[in-house]
Amino acid sequence: MASPIADLTYRNYDGPLEPPVNRWWAIAKMSMRLSIKKKGFWVWSVISAYWYLILLAVFYFVDSGSQAVAASGQQNPFFKNIVWKDQFLNGFATAQLLMFVLALMLGSGAIANDNRANALLVYLSKPCSKLDYVIGKWLGIFVLISLVSAVPSLIFYGYCLLSYRSYGFVSQDPWLIFRLLGMVLIPGFFHASVSLGISSLFQQGRLAGATYAAFYFFGLFFTKAMQSIVAVSDMNMATGSGGGAPDIVKNLYYCSVDGIQIALAKIFLHTDGSPLISPPGGIGAKFGVVPMPSFWIFVPAYFGICALFMILAWSRIRAVEVVG
Repeated sequence: MASPIADLTYRNYDGPLEPPVNRWWAIAKMSMRLSIKKKGFWVWSVISAYWYLILLAVFYFVDSGSQAVAASGQQNPFFKNIVWKDQFLNGFATAQLLMFVLALMLGSGAIANDNRANALLVYLSKPCSKLDYVIGKWLGIFVLISLVSAVPSLIFYGYCLLSYRSYGFVSQDPWLIFRLLGMVLIPGFFHASVSLGISSLFQQGRLAGATYAAFYFFGLFFTKAMQSIVAVSDMNMATGSGGGAPDIVKNLYYCSVDGIQIALAKIFLHTDGSPLISPPGGIGAKFGVVPMPSFWIFVPAYFGICALFMILAWSRIRAVEVVG
């Protein structure tokens, strides 16, 4: 009995042939899919919202303990003295270290681990350009960090909108929701750009993470020193034994990974901010508070740094096989 020469079960594809599109989105989806499988991502994401959780607990107990004030028809003085947008700024500032930890987890190995595994040979041998690769990797970090930043802020905004309209939550700044929508994108945009640029310099994600950590903590210690100088100067000025801190010290406070993001947040919210714990209008209400910086200095600086690291990542992407 004769057997067929070819496998007759095979059929050639005769469907439409279209050029590949959204190749960057395929890379971004794969990056995000791998990231959300890490338990650490969810743990640090929840911890990053701790300031809003503290505020919700404080508000709940203050509400519960002020039934007599509410029964008399008077407003609670605690809520009357709150500057609402400063609470979002404080939540943003206190989450900076945790956002950095997420950036290390998501971005330090984004390109470095591909360099080690020679994965660029696979990526760039397919119909995938350097632009597709960079955008996909960047978007995979940006989307997740932005979501982690946005979710607690918007939930807290919704709670306050429903509960504290009578205390000026809307009237203090009717455009607050639009300011928040811009503010929550700041960490994702910055960390995605910087971590991607640093990652492109190394063959191992751990080395890239260590480099970014050194850069981060050096700037953090520097800006804390500048903030201490501002606080001491404010105290001396209040007691009449000295003047305020010079403008250069106030600007240097924003010269770090955290600082430049807080500068952008203050510009978006249009506020100087206030201490985390301070009696409203009291003598210590403004000690250590650095005023809102210049728009024309720090907005270009922020986007310039992001662009510089993205160009660095672009220039370092090469599909070169390493032969031992």
